[in-house]
Formats: sequence, C-alpha cells, structure tokens
Amino acid sequence: MTENAQQQPPAPSTDLPTQYAPADVEGPLYERWVERGYFEADAKSDKPPYTIVIPPPNVTGSLHLGHAFQHTLMDALTRRKRMQGYEALWLPGMDHAGIATQNKVEQQLAEEGKSRHDLGREEFVERVWQWKEEYGGRILGQMRRLGDGVDWSRERFTMDEGLSKAVLTIFKRLYDDELIYRAERIINWCPRCLTAISDIEVEYQEDAGELVSIRYGEGEDSLVVATTRAETMLGDTAVAVHPDDERYQHLIGKQIKLPLTDRTIPVVADTHVDPEFGTGAVKVTPAHDPNDFEIGRRHDLPSLTIMDEHGVITVHGPFVGLDRFEARSAVVGALKEQGRIVAEKRPYMHSVGHCSRCKTTVEPRLSMQWWVKVGPLAKAAGDAVRDGRVKIHPEDMSKRYFDWVDNMHDWCISRQLWWGHRIPIWYGPDGEVVCVGPDDEPPTGEGWTQDSDVLDTWFSSGLWPFSTLGWPEKTPDLKKFYPTDVLLTGHDIIFFWVARMMMFGLYAMDGEAPFHTIALTGLVRDEFGKKMSKSNPNAVDPLVWMDAYGSDAVRFTLANGANPGADVPIGEDWVKASRNFTNKIWNATRFALMNGATIEGPLPDASEMSATDRWILSRLNTTVAQVDAYYDDYQFAKLADALYHFAWDEVFDWYVELSKTTFFAGGEPARVSGRVLGEVLDVMLRLLHPVIPFVTDALWTTLTGGESLVIGDWPKDSGFRDKAAEQEIELVQRVVTEVRRFRKDQGLKDGQKVPARLELTGTALAPHEAAIRQLLRLQPEGDAFTATATLPVAGAEVALDLSGTIDVAAERKRLAKDLAAAEKEKAQANAKLGNEAFLAKAPDHVVDKIRTRLAKAEEDIARIQAQLERLPQG
Repeated sequence: MTENAQQQPPAPSTDLPTQYAPADVEGPLYERWVERGYFEADAKSDKPPYTIVIPPPNVTGSLHLGHAFQHTLMDALTRRKRMQGYEALWLPGMDHAGIATQNKVEQQLAEEGKSRHDLGREEFVERVWQWKEEYGGRILGQMRRLGDGVDWSRERFTMDEGLSKAVLTIFKRLYDDELIYRAERIINWCPRCLTAISDIEVEYQEDAGELVSIRYGEGEDSLVVATTRAETMLGDTAVAVHPDDERYQHLIGKQIKLPLTDRTIPVVADTHVDPEFGTGAVKVTPAHDPNDFEIGRRHDLPSLTIMDEHGVITVHGPFVGLDRFEARSAVVGALKEQGRIVAEKRPYMHSVGHCSRCKTTVEPRLSMQWWVKVGPLAKAAGDAVRDGRVKIHPEDMSKRYFDWVDNMHDWCISRQLWWGHRIPIWYGPDGEVVCVGPDDEPPTGEGWTQDSDVLDTWFSSGLWPFSTLGWPEKTPDLKKFYPTDVLLTGHDIIFFWVARMMMFGLYAMDGEAPFHTIALTGLVRDEFGKKMSKSNPNAVDPLVWMDAYGSDAVRFTLANGANPGADVPIGEDWVKASRNFTNKIWNATRFALMNGATIEGPLPDASEMSATDRWILSRLNTTVAQVDAYYDDYQFAKLADALYHFAWDEVFDWYVELSKTTFFAGGEPARVSGRVLGEVLDVMLRLLHPVIPFVTDALWTTLTGGESLVIGDWPKDSGFRDKAAEQEIELVQRVVTEVRRFRKDQGLKDGQKVPARLELTGTALAPHEAAIRQLLRLQPEGDAFTATATLPVAGAEVALDLSGTIDVAAERKRLAKDLAAAEKEKAQANAKLGNEAFLAKAPDHVVDKIRTRLAKAEEDIARIQAQLERLPQG
C-alpha cells in the first residue's frame, strides 16, 4: 500500500450532529409525522387495505413492557405495509374497564369519607366520566413516546356514543335470537368488588387452608363428609353418595340430622360422587358450589343462601353477622364441642380462586344473572379456524384455542356495577320484560324500571374489530377495512378477548371473521425468565428506559426477543446493547455521508463495481428477501437478528472497512463505491424503519433529501446475486479473521502495527491486499523483514515479523504452563470416564459434565499447541 493511501482526506461537512441524542429527535419527529397526517387512513383510497385494531388498553392504565412489546410489533407490521403501498389503518382506542375504573373512583370517594351510594348512581357515573377525562388515557401519550403510528383521527372508546349503539344493537339481536337469557345460577362473586365475575377473571393459587371431616347423623345412620369451607354446611340441603357404594345403601333416601341446625337433610344417590375419594360421601350446598348446584337440580333440592354479597353469614343465630372466614372458625369450634369433628388437616394446601382485580377470595354464589348462550357462537368460532378462514400463528397455539371454544360454558355477562353499558332490559309492573334496542323508546309509566346491572367489559370489547369501524351502520370504513388483517395479542387473553371477538364478529358480520390471522405472542419477563409484577422489584417502567436509551433501543430489544408464542426475557443490559446499535447506525451513516455515500444518479453497472461492491449488493438483496419472509411469518426475532447482523457486521464492520482504502484513494472507484454505499444505506434504513423508526427517519431524510421514511417505499429484492463475489469476500474475511485471532493469541494490541509479507498472487485475494493490510494493521515488510511466524490461510500465506513486538521466551513459558494445565485436566477427566465403578454410580448429569470438561481440555490443547508452533523459533 502506498503512503498516500494511508492518509485520510479532509472530512466534508455533514448536517448530522456528531452524536445521536434520541431526546432531541424523537418527540419533534413524532409530532411532525402526526401533523402531516402520515398515519391517517383513507377509506376512499384505491390502495388495498391493511388493518390492525389495537387491543384497547384500560383507561386506568399506563404503558408497561407488555404494551410496549405488542405495540412495537403491531407498529412494525403497519409501517411496513404502509411502505408497501397499502392503505394501512392501525386504529387506537381505550377500554372503559368497568370494575377497575369503578374501583379507582370508589377509592377516591373513600378518601373523602364517602361511598358511591352517598352520591347515587347518576352522580357517581358523572364522577367516573370526570375521572376518565382527568386521569384516563395517560397511556395514549405514552404510546406517542413509543412511536405508535396509529390513526389518532379514529380514536375510539368503548363507552363513546358509536360503540354504545353497537352494544345495544348486538344485545337486542342476541336477545331476539334467544341467545341471551336470564337465569339463576352459581356465579363467581367478589365480596370486595360486589359483582359477579366470569370464570376467566378468576385467578387460582395454592392457599393454606384446613380440611375438616364432620360426622352427620347418629349411630348407624351417620356418615362423614370432608370440607375446606366448614361454614357452608349451614346451607347444606343433602348428602350425596354414589348409587353403587355398598357402604351407604341403607342410607339412600333417608333423612339425617344436619349438625348445628334444627334441620334434617336427605341422603341422595348421584353418579357425580367418586366413591374412591375421601369417605365417598359429599355434603351438598346448592347455593354455594357449582357442582352442588347441578346435584341439587337433578334431585330437586332447595337452595339456601347463607351469606350476603359482602360474605357475611345471614342464617343461624350464633353465626349471623360473622364474616365468612370468622364463621369458618366459629363453626369448627361449635362442631368440636358437639364431638362432630372426626379429623382435621392443617395446613391443607388447595387451589383457591381469587378476583383478578382485587385478589379477594372469590365466593361461589347462587344469583340471578344475564347469560349468553355460547353453544352456537362458540361452534362457529371453532369452525372458522378449523376450515382455514382464520389462521392461528404459531399453529401449535390452536390447541389452546380449541380447548376453550370447544368446552365453553355459557357466559355470565351481567355485572353489579354502575360504570359500564347498562343492560337494556326494562321490567314492567305486571312482570313484563322488554329489551330496548338503540332505536327503540323505553317503556314509560308507573312501575317500569331498567335492570340495574351493567354488561361485562369484555362484551363491548368483543365488538371492537367492527364497532370501531362504525357498525351497525354500513360505513365506508367498515366496507374498506373489515375484516381486519391480523390480531396481534398475548396468548394469555385467548379466552378473555380473542374468542369473544370471534363469536361476535362471525355472528354480527354474516359469518365473516373479524381477522384473517391471530398472531399470538408470549409475555414479557425479566432477564432471568421471571414474571414481571408491580409487587416484585423486577417490574420496569419502559418510559425510564426510553428516557435513558431512546425509544428505538427499547423497541429493538423487544422485537429481538419476539419468537412466536414464546415469552420474552428482557434486561437493561440488552437495551443498552440496542442503544449501542442505534449509535452505530448513526455514526457509521455519518461517516459514510462524509466519505461520498450518495444516492444521486443511477446505480453503476455491475461491470464497473469491485467485488466488494458486488458482494454487499448481493448480501443486501438476500437480506431483503429474508426480512420479507420473516415478516410474513411473524418471525420478529429472526428479522431483527438478520437486520442487526447485516447492518453491524456486513455493512459497517466489513463493507465500510474494506472500502476505506477505495474512498481514501479517490477517483472513479471511490465514486462507484460511494454510490453503492448510498444504495445500501438507503435500503438498509428502509428495512430497519418499521422496528426503529426514529433514528432511521432522521438518517434517511439526511441521506436522500426525502420527506419521510414513513411514506417511503418498502425495498424489493432486485434479484441481484453474485455468488462469486460472495465467495471472494468470504476468503478475505477468513484471512482477516484468522490473522486477528493469531494477533490476539499473541497478546498484540488492536492498533499495534506489525511488518508482514502477503503471498496472495494467483488467488482471489490479490485485489484486496491494501484493504487486508489496513484491517490487520500490517506494514510493508521493509529491508530488515524476518518472517518469525507464517500463517497459511484461504490458499494464501501471511508472514509476520514479530521480533520486537512480543517476548517470545515469556510467551512460550506462559503457553507451556497453560498446556500443562489443560493436559492435567484431560488426564483427570479420562481417568474418571475410564472408571467403570464411577460410571455405574454417577448421575447422568455428572457424567455429562465430565465429558464436557474433557472436550474443552482437548480443544484447549489443540489451540495452545497451534499457538506454540506459530511462535518464532529461538
């Protein structure tokens, strides 16, 4: 290499700051995108539609990592489709979150020494609306911080006028089709929230309780039952045994005395009872247990409610007014006094249901409620996936979906709350029941009252894919953007939300499913795989990370962990690494702009390009094809990984470095490489934009002078491939990598220059000698050159003069010591593996560990011996 080639030309000016500061770029850039209407979709457009509706976050909420994760992926999908020429609509909005929001306002009132009953229903609901305006929607501002490219002009709320009309419409239709009914059933009751909750709003956990065995009846006409809820015996109306259980044949049909009460109850025969479990006899409390309720219906047993909505006992003098848990102890104590307790087990670990909102222990309770008859709706939802109209991704998640929709129980949709869509049923003075639709006038006159309950929050959010587009009106939005293309959501709400949207969408939209694809993600966890929780110290506010490292860094980290259906571990060090990546993109693009990267003029013909130019263009087009395939398969982790390695490794670490000698030399080759580098950066920034939109847009507009990448074109694979150039540069990479490894083994510093002779004649490496020398800090050999180490690699030979650069004797001594240690480790491992007695007794994992140690020792020996052979003699 000539002396002139080593000199760097003066840097031209650039519009880019020397360092990337996300805080200076992200906020103003997002506002510019919104002001220019880039995210607004046009229902009148001739472009093909692409629609995603956002899973509506609770109005009480704030952005957590789970939101940030899913929003990043939805935003990436939408941005790419917009760049591909689709009329892309990502529709935002919020859920009124009935129980959660009412709880918030009730907490406020409690601080004022009031309850909702002090205000009355109308004033309380007005107070909730005020709370919503003041505190609700914080998450929407945080979505802007993340860069969500949503159409803010179409923002919806589940309690707004249009969505409320949709709720009334579908309720009326379901009611008229006899798919909504009112019945007294056992429901899950929360004594804290004072409302029914659905099965999927109950969280089960192992609690330490007690199991007591109680003798009912006297003498030969007695039997023993076991229970973890002794207080419910006050509501027993039978004891059940299996009809074939010989132990109790003489009791079936008889009356026995119920302890602590003045009542007798029958012994009934029912096949539900497992004679092998416990004593084979079970107490039956139809008003406080779902299984007992069914037994009661089969045997026409009365249902006695023994506690009120607060979980306070209402029957049998000594226990009236006691909380259910106080009553449990009191009942057991009274039974002991009568000698009725046969056995006790404490603590007794068993699964107990808790309210997902407030964590209160749920109480099964007989109650008159409104229900959706889900049978035909659930069948339709299952059929739509089975016949391929809707795809679930990843496919192995389909089993969870089918397990739910194929075994779904009727859905309790009434909630004893004041905040929500009030059930549109009116009751008349003579027992009349009238369902009032959105265009109907409610009945008036003395004695007419509206049902006091509201609908389950999931009832309105189940309409979200079409109600947000204007249904039940036949709007242009509905025609253009329904069905939506993909629902991207966590696998944990298949039951809550996904199945309900499928049922309602198919029912309301004449069999047309609400989306073509259900793409299920996992849950975000900490770097050790533990679930993040506000009650644990591992919970992270993503805004803190955005402030520290930039939104792009958080987004890239989340996308990089997004394997379909799998949970996503994330730690701060990984966000730091992504910050380093965005900085690398900034700095390398700035360098490229300062050294002739341009998009001006046509791309030169391949015949004018160097092998390095043709190699990077070939790799570029391969990456475009890979990224497209990964997007279409929702493989976000793979596409992020492909982009990371292409940008950092191939563009910045190899192409830019290999091309530096060309740029510094100037002339026509530098012009060609500058145009190639500009092309590569243009396409690379386009590919990266959906995942990291801020830094890419700032760089791309500087590079190209274009308006914004948001409305830029998505790159296409041109089909250009050059396998010969790829093989040639692979040889260069092998030489550089091998010599770098040798330098490191010899303890040479990265910037330390070493005289070297390169024998490249007759190989594809010859044109790359200048670049190889620069990358490896290899000086010309000079008159006093002595080859003290020679490395044959890739058909070439690199001879190095290490005299004066390392202490050969000291290095040999150090390596000899390392070699002896490795050989000792190998001998010890071989001795253990050759000991038959040891192998017969040692656990498999111990043996595997020793085999691993042996393999590592053998690898170290080979490496050290190679290093010793390469050292200069003497």
